Amino acid sequence: MAFSTRSLSGHLRQGSASGNAASQSTGQSSALQARINEKKAELENLKELRDLSAAVANQMEALEAKLSTLSDGTEAIATVLGNWHNVLRAINMASAKIPKPREATDDQDDDQAVPLPQTLVRIPTEHAPALQAQADNLENEHNSSTLS
Repeated sequence: MAFSTRSLSGHLRQGSASGNAASQSTGQSSALQARINEKKAELENLKELRDLSAAVANQMEALEAKLSTLSDGTEAIATVLGNWHNVLRAINMASAKIPKPREATDDQDDDQAVPLPQTLVRIPTEHAPALQAQADNLENEHNSSTLS
């Protein structure tokens, strides 16, 4: 009887062990499948993050270019504003040399004009059309880059 009990218990142990192994295999398979799905979702999120990061990097490069242009323009404006005191002083000096008009009398002709001072600034006009075309091209380039 001990022999038959032993063989029966050994048979039961093998059956439960083989059943347990099959359930462990199924459990491991579903756990692996869940982990694979989790990693796929993580990969998709990483790809989306990479694309968004690239877009932000492109926007930052565009912003850097615009800030560089703004900085150059600011320096030019600072130079112009720095020269205004010289311009105003020159105008004041020239204004001091303008003769004051005398009180008009009835016997003086209105044709007699007050003499004007020497021209302070001379602007050559022979290059004006080329400069205007260049300014228009720069403005068009600026407008097209702002729209894109």
